[in-house]
Amino acid sequence: MAAQTTIRRKLRARRKVRTAAGERLRLSVYRSSKHIYAQIIDDSKGVTLAAASSAALKTGTKTDTAAAVGKALAEAALSKGVKQVVFDRGQYKYHGRVKALADAAREGGLDF
Repeated sequence: MAAQTTIRRKLRARRKVRTAAGERLRLSVYRSSKHIYAQIIDDSKGVTLAAASSAALKTGTKTDTAAAVGKALAEAALSKGVKQVVFDRGQYKYHGRVKALADAAREGGLDF
């Protein structure tokens, strides 16, 4: 039963993102049990413009590390000239590490 809920949540989030991603780049988040990964993707070209992960960063708790990933991704995106993105949380609830990453990316200068 939990798998069905996860799949429904993932599809619902992706459906909303695809309608908004027509004119913006997509900030995609992947969360594993140990690490968190984020990348900015241009879906029209199929190219990843910027990426950051917690595998390279080690700063305290998982939430602190997620915030550091968000900040690093925002810096990388701004250096490429990207300011506006649409946030793709995937199947993950907007809570905890995902929220910390999003808040840090906003503070870093990304608009979504």
